[in-house]
Amino acid sequence: MLYLIGLGLGDAADITVKGLQAVKSCSRVYLEAYTSVLTGGKEALEQYYGKQLILADRDLVEQGADEILKEADVSDVAFLVVGDPFGATTHSDLVLRAVNAGIPYKVIHNASIMNAVGCCGLQLYNFGETVSFVFWTETWRPESFYDKICKNRTAGLHTLCLLDIKVKEQSVENMMRGKKIFEPPRFMTVSQAADQLIQIIERRRSHGEEVGVTEDTLCVGVARLGADDQVIRVATLGQLVTCDLGAPLHSLVVTGRLHPLEVDLLRLNAEPNALQNLTMIDSSTYTS
Repeated sequence: MLYLIGLGLGDAADITVKGLQAVKSCSRVYLEAYTSVLTGGKEALEQYYGKQLILADRDLVEQGADEILKEADVSDVAFLVVGDPFGATTHSDLVLRAVNAGIPYKVIHNASIMNAVGCCGLQLYNFGETVSFVFWTETWRPESFYDKICKNRTAGLHTLCLLDIKVKEQSVENMMRGKKIFEPPRFMTVSQAADQLIQIIERRRSHGEEVGVTEDTLCVGVARLGADDQVIRVATLGQLVTCDLGAPLHSLVVTGRLHPLEVDLLRLNAEPNALQNLTMIDSSTYTS
């Protein structure tokens, strides 16, 4: 049996009872280590679970999946994922590979950023398409996420923005030379994401475009969601450029139309002057 087990968002103790029981029954336990991270790290998980963990980087999961699935038809193998198992498409691919190999699988779900972000005060059913921000380079500065945010806002919907994680990445130079030298881990901050959006807004304005997001658009920055030291910061996009939310992981929410109840909850974590010029829905349309 292949178990895909969600670990939740905070630390080792966030695993479900069902998930922990499955981990203890497995002969091999892999920890997916490139789409997200837990605050405690691999050693804390090993101590709590009483199991040695095998780190599964992108190469292993995407190109060496057969190694993970080896003998999973005659013994139990666990694949641990921070958040929920289906938070990344590569995990769906692993399931398909298992099915094609005749290996039974079981998914044990857990909280992820996709649902836990509701703690910021925004209603989950008012969110549109989730987008991802990537670190820009000198030659690659994609903007497609901005257009999706604007599309969501046109429909009155909020946008959850997942911010880039670079773990065990190679520079282009080392990759071309075949050197297994990896860059230090990098985790995009809310401040960096806000700065990217501001740069896109300024560039598009300079070309005479009407922008769907401005420096005054209300946003929510979250950091280390689910941990004891989680941070929620409600501010305008311009204010978030200079906000330091501390250690990773960070996520950003760009708001759409707001219900008065959402505003009341956002007010708990709002920066001064952030809640001006809001676009709100008619409260008479709200149903609980």
